[in-house]
Amino acid sequence: MNVAALAPLAVVLPVLGAALTFLLIRHTRAQRSVSIALLSLTLLLECLLLASVWDGGTAAVTIGGWLPPWGIVMVVDQFSSLMLVVSSAVSLAVLVYATGQGMADGDSDAPVSIFHPTYLILVAGVSNAFLSGDLFNLYVGFEILLTASYVLMTLGGTGPRIRAGVTYVVVSVVSSVLFLIAIAMVYGATGTVNMADLALKLGELDQGTRTLLHVMLLVAFGIKAAVFPLSFWLPDSYPTAPAPVTAVFAGLLTKVGVYAMVRTETLLFPGDSLNTPLMVAALLTMVVGILGALAQSDIKRLLSFTLVSHIGYMVFGLAMSSAAGLGAAVFYVAHHITIQTSLFLVTGLIERRGGSSSVDRLGGLAKLSPLLALLFFIPAMNLAGIPPFSGFLGKAGLIQAGIALGTPLAYVLVAGGVLTSLLTLLAVARVWNRAFWRKPSDAEHPDPVLLAVSGGAGGAVAGSGAAGSTGDTGQPHTVVLPRTMVGSTLGLVALGVALTIFAGPLFTLAGQAAQDMLDRTDYVQAVLGADTSVPRITTAGGGK
Repeated sequence: MNVAALAPLAVVLPVLGAALTFLLIRHTRAQRSVSIALLSLTLLLECLLLASVWDGGTAAVTIGGWLPPWGIVMVVDQFSSLMLVVSSAVSLAVLVYATGQGMADGDSDAPVSIFHPTYLILVAGVSNAFLSGDLFNLYVGFEILLTASYVLMTLGGTGPRIRAGVTYVVVSVVSSVLFLIAIAMVYGATGTVNMADLALKLGELDQGTRTLLHVMLLVAFGIKAAVFPLSFWLPDSYPTAPAPVTAVFAGLLTKVGVYAMVRTETLLFPGDSLNTPLMVAALLTMVVGILGALAQSDIKRLLSFTLVSHIGYMVFGLAMSSAAGLGAAVFYVAHHITIQTSLFLVTGLIERRGGSSSVDRLGGLAKLSPLLALLFFIPAMNLAGIPPFSGFLGKAGLIQAGIALGTPLAYVLVAGGVLTSLLTLLAVARVWNRAFWRKPSDAEHPDPVLLAVSGGAGGAVAGSGAAGSTGDTGQPHTVVLPRTMVGSTLGLVALGVALTIFAGPLFTLAGQAAQDMLDRTDYVQAVLGADTSVPRITTAGGGK
């Protein structure tokens, strides 16, 4: 049986789950069970897809019997299948975390009747974007996930969430309109939106038209990926959402934009015509983002700025147009999805345990909750790139590729990457020192409840409660955390460690995926037929 033929189920299963959970509005337990079961089944399917293309063998699936380039095509290759597996694994962990939070809070902050169907629609949109073989279906994938994200961001209807949601909607609509205009212009110039067909036809256009289309797509995707200077919206939008929503947004939404950039740059616009602007944007994204992080006292805002900053590493790898650089970028995308999501989930636990996400109000958490301290420390060091974690391995791969490229700008990017890594370590070390290591009484604005319980022993174990809650005597008591929330966070942190343990095979996969994307032959022939001739393009970065 051709496993790749099952690829559409990666979109259909979450949509089916969304429909079922919507029908089960009045059956809370059944709704939770269905959503977790369907997402688990989706993850299993995507693991089979990854296994089927691990050693190559890109496959295309036509929908509805319409042959390319006219019909909808879904393409499964090493890059898309890796992104599917990582994104669904992260989505499943966040869903379990959100379920635990909802059970502990009585679903007051995230109504089950709304959350579960919307969340599964978000997952379907992400999967559709990763599998899309034409620009318009990629646009549809973006719109599906963005529509769901509007609802998730404003859950609870608080003032800050509504204001952040308005900003997010406006920026997303602008980027979507730019993308749609670009698609219309591409179709007008070539008569197709199928990406494999475009790989052949865009090269026939005059350089001015081709560059205009290239820039428009880059700007549209750059907004979605939060590439500087198009990243201004992110730090004010993400931190206001509920913890699980912020986590999945940080882990996935910007990476779909990065995926679109990688796919179109390698398939539609091979070469290095805009590599210099991309490198400059990567440098500014890294440096400006991390400087913004250093100025924050709220952990969620700090992590939002580091999210922007580390997008720069991925753009750097893409801009080198070499197999080594792109392979390191592919590995780094998978690493960053996992680690950034882990840190936002841990921040939700910190806020629940300590009563705040501001380091000005926190202290002594290492004593109060050693497990929580460990859950923060491991992904924080991974994000900072401390050996031997996957963050270090990904950055080392990018640095080696930059040195091998050997241009002055590449050396500047290498220096910027090292500086950003050191400043990231400084940022997370400040959080560790102030929130976990110091005494609560040393905080600038200590939380009264945290002060009251700081002499106790409580740890991150089962139970529920919120900071500031009191017992029957009216006295503050130690806040404990639901096992489901802690367990899902622990599982995601373990997945981040697994990326380090299995870094060798993953780097091999990422390198092969990069080589295939730069060569383009497997992709184009999988869609248009094995007899299709694909022009070979040699870039300054050494790719083909």
